[in-house]
Amino acid sequence: MRFAKALPRGIFVTLTIVAKAAVFVGQEHHHEGGTEAASGGHLGQVHFPTSCAPAVQQNFEKGVALLHSFQYSASEGAFKQVANANPSCAIAYWGEAMTLWHSLWEHPDEASLKSGYNELENASRLKARTDRERAYIAAAAAFFQDDPKLDYAARAKAYSAAMGKIHEHYPEDGEAAAFYGLSLISIPAHGDADLANRKRAIAVLNQLFAAEPDHPGAAHYLIHACDTPELASQGLDAARRYARIAPDSSHALHMPSHIFSRLGLWQESIDSNLAAAAAAEQATKAHLGDAHYQLHALDFLEYAYLQSGRNANARHVIDEVAGVPGASSDDIADHQATMRARYALETHDWKMAAALEPPAGALYVQDTTWWARAIGAARDGDVIAARADVEKLDAATAESKARRKKQGYEVKDEKNIDQLEAEAWLAYAERNKDDALKTLRAAADRQDREGVDDLGIPSREMLGDMLMESNQPEAALAAYQAALKESPNRLDSLHGVDLASKAGAKDQAVGSK
Repeated sequence: MRFAKALPRGIFVTLTIVAKAAVFVGQEHHHEGGTEAASGGHLGQVHFPTSCAPAVQQNFEKGVALLHSFQYSASEGAFKQVANANPSCAIAYWGEAMTLWHSLWEHPDEASLKSGYNELENASRLKARTDRERAYIAAAAAFFQDDPKLDYAARAKAYSAAMGKIHEHYPEDGEAAAFYGLSLISIPAHGDADLANRKRAIAVLNQLFAAEPDHPGAAHYLIHACDTPELASQGLDAARRYARIAPDSSHALHMPSHIFSRLGLWQESIDSNLAAAAAAEQATKAHLGDAHYQLHALDFLEYAYLQSGRNANARHVIDEVAGVPGASSDDIADHQATMRARYALETHDWKMAAALEPPAGALYVQDTTWWARAIGAARDGDVIAARADVEKLDAATAESKARRKKQGYEVKDEKNIDQLEAEAWLAYAERNKDDALKTLRAAADRQDREGVDDLGIPSREMLGDMLMESNQPEAALAAYQAALKESPNRLDSLHGVDLASKAGAKDQAVGSK
């Protein structure tokens, strides 16, 4: 079950742009220095020379820098200002189109695709003065092209191929390297294909990061590229750098915690998300931000507190959600439901889990609650309630898959891992231990291939718990240690290792990083 919430569009934090001087094409202009925003913050150093009027160059680079930190509404505003001040600036319309594609958050809907196509048609009609600018416009057009038969994956691949050619043709262009790196991890992929794209992106972004250590896209996209158990350690330098690149951006303050969580660095994650939540709250109160940045930081904060054994702090975070400025009642209910489910399962409070109330609204938003209820009821011995909750989980999952399929996402017909987990614990409560262990092993094996979520409970850790309850401490120890290799320093796995060792299992090296 995925506990982490996706970030929405429209996050704005006032920032400063500091441009770095260089020249790619003789007709393009650049500027040095930057304009400090009232907040005194920074977004890092970007350099995107254009052939537009020198007076709009600074605002254009502001739009690019905001784009690198996924602050799409603010970026769109900057590009619109450029277009209004210099209507013949073709590349400004490229920028407006790019703000419509939130590549790691969500697929653009039909209206966004049409708007992006129209912006790029404007850009093409204006005939940018340089080959480089025309190449950027053509690359974006490969994604936004007017072809209803193209699915998201085909669009993302076409864009990435075009950006790869720009990066090859302009090897000194840091923006081409950044956008190409991002494009590689924006291509839908699974298993080895996903890792291959991530590794290619890491190679490109590491080179940019070494050359331009204050480039926001280099640090930001490296964190995303490394956000897997296998690669997380490679993103630690970028994680510790990104917050210093953009100290007043709540997103830059939060993003490092993706790596900290992967590596089990709980205090660093706590510090990161306390700062991010505070910055997001200030931005929202100043009408410069969106509540979801604070909510997302609080998700990670609760998880880090739980892994640190600071349960009272975790409960306080759940209560704090109700006071997030700008959050809708649905947002509050949804996030609190997710956090309560996480709290109950992480603390092994099975009665609490079994009694969780699902958030109001559509069934598909209730899947986390029904999953937690099913496991809680099963582990508390209430077979009838667990069976009913599994049925609710199946219905919620089916509704969610139908909705995502309609939105153009790739949806597998097989059962989700969380469904297998719930079924396994139900079977265990029904005293079908062999079936329960077989089902939970299947879930753990699949998760090994697909990856553990940032804020999730590893299936293999659950397998360790079930093996311990089945009086198999040796097998439980192996399961806990395998879980720790993927999710270091998780409290339940560490506790499980201790219990299994005390129960007579041979001591082995714990796979924490």
